[in-house]
Amino acid sequence: MRTLVDANVVLRYMLHDDEAQFPVAEQTIRNGAYLLPEVLAEIVYVLLGVYSVPREELASRLQLLVSEVQSEHPEILETALSTFGATKLDFVDCLLAAYNKHIGDRVVSFDRKLNKLLQ
Repeated sequence: MRTLVDANVVLRYMLHDDEAQFPVAEQTIRNGAYLLPEVLAEIVYVLLGVYSVPREELASRLQLLVSEVQSEHPEILETALSTFGATKLDFVDCLLAAYNKHIGDRVVSFDRKLNKLLQ
């Protein structure tokens, strides 16, 4: 059975901003937490929008996190984060492009920037 973590657990772990919750978050992650792409998208949204973490720093910090947790396709998450840090694309668009690149999923979009990346 997997141990899924939500965004709040990851945020407490990364930000170390709650002395009571941090040890639980740290232990959960160190014991093999499983991170879903949807949760990673929420984490990006919060760290970028609420905490104003710069994109490049955010991408770098989350790439370290991805190496500490389990996920179905870590290479997709890593590519999405790398693209996110290097472009102005939304994180979900970066995820779509990474799925296209690694798995060959067809992406249909009206977003010109995303379509340019997919070419």
